[in-house]
Amino acid sequence: MVFVEGSLEGDDGSWVPTFADRYDNPDQPRIDDIDTPLFAVTFCVVDLETTGTAHDSRITEIGAVKSRGGEILGEFQTLVNPGTAIPGFITALTGITNRAVAAAPPLREVFPSLIEFCRGCVMVAHNASFDMGFLLRAAKNLGYEWPSPTVLDTVTLARHIVPRREVPNYRLGTLAEFFGTAVTPSHRALDDARATVDVLHALFSLVGNQGVHTIEDLLQFSHTISRSRRAKHAWATQLPAGPGVYFFVRDKVEKRKYLYVGTSKQVRRRVATYFTASETRPRMEEMVALATGVEAIECATALEAAIVELRLIAAHQPPYNRRSKQPHHVWIKITPEPIPRFSIVRKQLDDHARYFGPLGGKAAAEQAVLALSAAFPLRVCKDKLSAAAHREPCALAELGACGAPCTGQSLPAYAAIVRAAGVALAGDVRLVRQACFQSIGTLSEQCRYEEAGETLTRFRVVEAAFRRQARLQSLAGCPQIVAARRVGDAWEIHVIRYGQLAAAAVAHVGDNPERVADAAVRGARTIVPPHPGAEAPRGYLEEAELVAAWMEQPGVRLLDIDGIWGWPVHAGAGGST
Repeated sequence: MVFVEGSLEGDDGSWVPTFADRYDNPDQPRIDDIDTPLFAVTFCVVDLETTGTAHDSRITEIGAVKSRGGEILGEFQTLVNPGTAIPGFITALTGITNRAVAAAPPLREVFPSLIEFCRGCVMVAHNASFDMGFLLRAAKNLGYEWPSPTVLDTVTLARHIVPRREVPNYRLGTLAEFFGTAVTPSHRALDDARATVDVLHALFSLVGNQGVHTIEDLLQFSHTISRSRRAKHAWATQLPAGPGVYFFVRDKVEKRKYLYVGTSKQVRRRVATYFTASETRPRMEEMVALATGVEAIECATALEAAIVELRLIAAHQPPYNRRSKQPHHVWIKITPEPIPRFSIVRKQLDDHARYFGPLGGKAAAEQAVLALSAAFPLRVCKDKLSAAAHREPCALAELGACGAPCTGQSLPAYAAIVRAAGVALAGDVRLVRQACFQSIGTLSEQCRYEEAGETLTRFRVVEAAFRRQARLQSLAGCPQIVAARRVGDAWEIHVIRYGQLAAAAVAHVGDNPERVADAAVRGARTIVPPHPGAEAPRGYLEEAELVAAWMEQPGVRLLDIDGIWGWPVHAGAGGST
């Protein structure tokens, strides 16, 4: 057995979204933070000679070469006594005879040394499933724990890199001749392993211009994908390496269509995955096929990236973003009529009415109206009523489901209920809670648990709406907030105006955070708050939600504030003074 070691000096983000939810979505796993350059990876190229190709065939020779950064670190070679006769056609192919292996050690004696030689390496083989299959079975039969290394197959890699018009096939001998390897394959383990090393290095030289520089890039590149999709891999090389927003576009004459918008902490790395087999979503494959390019916007912070993404989606409605369909916000309104009622509306008007919300759709609003009505029994009919023109009570009044203000007999008491409802909707959930839980108690005593559960659900909906309204109104009422939060060794600094992000900056080690904040304020966007009664811009509320979620994180410090950032005492379970 020959075992030679060398050495090498290396160059060694309920319905409410949060900005974390929209930044580097966890349902697309990546290894951005641990990418290893190819020159820093230790490869162990292995080749086996065996008595045949069946599962019960035996190993007759092992050859392995360890390399890193183009340098050979060591070699491992040994004949192995298979404990059985070698077929004649195998001897004719390899030159390994029964006499040659008679004095060789059995596999159980050499296998521990092989495992140690390969430990910590990326395993490489030509037609790796064959060689790795034999080694895995050997480990199992001998009672050794196979380390389950990363495996690279030079056959698969060559199929993706070398066009078929260049070579008749992808056998080791053919590729060795094509690349002019220093060693010619001979069906002997060490020679074939040495030739495979040369083929591997030659393949590396061909993928660098396609943006493949790390072992993670290489593993993804080697998966089976269409050649046209793989050819677009070079698009990623021109993008920024750091955090930001990327967007795929389809350019036509005098027209550009945004297909998809996303965010990442490492834009170049993230975009590269769209051109590999790690991206398995059919709609993304279709999107990449339609795209004519991809561009990116660098961002200072995760919050800025999430908001830029939101703004692009709101502005361009990319067809491959599920979030392009904006939520249908609704409000509950106490109508400005002589005899008011609750009404569900899709926008706020400058009509001096009391509005409550926003809520995330009509179904949620209907649940909230039922909860509010338990505390404030306003009329449910939609008729236009006059305080002067009285009429007979309807069936709902006879059933006790309405106070019948239309009769004119209870207008003062009804007006008091309306005033109380207006005060409550401004930010006090106590009367609604009291009415709902009183109803829950009564229903529970009557064993009507399903109805009690429905009542509790209604209250949870209205309670969440109270909290949401409080946080948005408070934030939108502040002309300017300058806040910072420590992330690692740096400080993220945001300038917020009327609930919208006006500027983002980062103070790194050695920077003066106050000076960075002052510079951010000077360069911040001018934000004009939506006029009461005017429809808010698309995405306005979602952006305020993201800003509020960032503001509410532990560790956020206020550097400057114009206005009041806080919640009414009784706005809900999460409220604060």
